[in-house]
Amino acid sequence: MNQIRKAVIPIAGFGTRLLPVTKAIPKEMLPIVDKPIIHFIVQEAIASGIKEILFVINSHKRTVEDYFDRNYELEGTLIEKNETEKIVKIPTLEKEVKIYFLRQSEAAGSGAAIRLAADFIGDEYFAVLYGDDLFLSGKPVLKELINVYHEKKCSVLATREVRESEKHLYGIVETDNDKVINFLEKPKAGATKSNLASLGRYILSPKIFSKITGQYENGQEILITDAFLRLLAEENFVICPIDDSHYDTGNKLGYVKAVLDYAKEHEEIKEEIKKYIEETR
Repeated sequence: MNQIRKAVIPIAGFGTRLLPVTKAIPKEMLPIVDKPIIHFIVQEAIASGIKEILFVINSHKRTVEDYFDRNYELEGTLIEKNETEKIVKIPTLEKEVKIYFLRQSEAAGSGAAIRLAADFIGDEYFAVLYGDDLFLSGKPVLKELINVYHEKKCSVLATREVRESEKHLYGIVETDNDKVINFLEKPKAGATKSNLASLGRYILSPKIFSKITGQYENGQEILITDAFLRLLAEENFVICPIDDSHYDTGNKLGYVKAVLDYAKEHEEIKEEIKKYIEETR
């Protein structure tokens, strides 16, 4: 099997669960202490061996482009002020991976965003990383999926167990051992016995592009899970259970948990943070 060299990161949504801040700031640029969420996503891709990344963005995500570009004015100012030690804090991830941007005219759903990457991907298996699913353990979760892909030689998705009360927040996967047999998008209570939630990490066959059908009409999104069901009729699809701490940073509670947990391990402030938490219990 070929190596997984390319990744798609679809971030064309508006982040409405975090309004009003996302009216002006993309949710992917919200800080986890001193780095934006998207920094950790790209870092994970690089650590997993990804060589090229395509961001699918909208017109309000220019700050993401700026973050992965050099700021010569800032660097020049720091040199003039003799504060060159601060330059090393400026991210240079763009030196480790080729990054491209493709604008989506409207937020038409996950399937529509991924479909735009067809020419970029060609006939290779590829990775998808969602911009609000965050893992902060330091172990690249995507690498685990790639390992499963090389073993099983088919599409792979990350899963974790969730409580019954959480099922309606996720795509739920029904399985036979590790093989996927059905997908349910945010099912109602009692719709399935499975408690395996699909997380925002996939390894996908290039055949997925021909399975993404339909148009964005009357607010009906084009969902990638519909394409998964069509792909299942032709190819195997397996799960990769993830036991790392997962944060849905697209909602307020998940975002705050991510900030606190990362702060507790941040070398510069971890002792003060732990002390503050103890004092405020």
